[in-house]
Amino acid sequence: MREKEIFWISNDKAFMCQGQWKRPITDASFFLAEKLQWMALNHIDKEVILNLSQLYCNGYSRHDAFDVIRFQNDFNGQVQADYPDKFISGFVVQPLYIEDALLEIERCVNQYQMPLLCLPTHFLNKDQKWVSIADDAVIPIFELANHYRLAVEIHPYNAEEIIHLDDLYWRFHLIWMCAQTADAFHIFTLKDFPNKFPLMRTCFAHGNQFGQMGYGRRVQGYKGRPDLFQGTRNPEENMVSQNVFFDTIVHDVLSFELLIKRQGVSQIIAGIDDPYPLGEMETVPGCYPGKVIDEAVVCGIINETDRDQIWCDNVLKWLNLTL
Repeated sequence: MREKEIFWISNDKAFMCQGQWKRPITDASFFLAEKLQWMALNHIDKEVILNLSQLYCNGYSRHDAFDVIRFQNDFNGQVQADYPDKFISGFVVQPLYIEDALLEIERCVNQYQMPLLCLPTHFLNKDQKWVSIADDAVIPIFELANHYRLAVEIHPYNAEEIIHLDDLYWRFHLIWMCAQTADAFHIFTLKDFPNKFPLMRTCFAHGNQFGQMGYGRRVQGYKGRPDLFQGTRNPEENMVSQNVFFDTIVHDVLSFELLIKRQGVSQIIAGIDDPYPLGEMETVPGCYPGKVIDEAVVCGIINETDRDQIWCDNVLKWLNLTL
């Protein structure tokens, strides 16, 4: 992977690298031993770990995508196997190569017993066009996820490939990734995927923050231009679904309040996004894991029982697991 410049860690462990891109490693908990120490320090008994967004393999050849996806899935599967009391691992597939994706789902479920499938909000299709993960071509993946009763995480990346703007002021992480998630949710719910795949439980990253705010605009558009929405589900009918969840990484107690009012406590799961700076890491001044959840308790948006449910019970419900 280093030779092909797909992904590597710099020799001094200071940067994650990919091609000409690099990101500083801002916290020691990027690495396994240090992560375990960080979890103990923050009283986190068990953590759900997801795959690197950089390795969704959009635009990769079939051969490279096969190798990279196997590498990361094997790594995360082994982490779960070695530390079953500490980690629940997710795995990833590349939707473009649908046959490989279906075989990889079978392998990760049967070989590693991983309960969580990670999917990008968008991917490059065979025509080299960016399409939503709810594209009809991906339905076999959702059918198999439904068959295995998998949890599914839908997370954005590659915004700079989709939106042709200069990479200025971290705009792709702070603005456009949120827009990608809202777009994926828009298509996912209009196509009624929550009801079509009722045994699959889907979580949208970063609270689907823009999607919560944009609900009224979607409803108005549906009512104002019904000719553009033929064969789709009214947003008013499926804004809240018992098998759709949202994490708490919104970084703002007012956004958190809207999330609670729109979706209800039962559909919210604690997100920490460590070890990244957007994950309420204590290396960022004034931050610590779960800060916005505690702020919501102080503000009377939720109570302490709700907080416990968000940190534990709802996560287990999403994963279809029990203590």
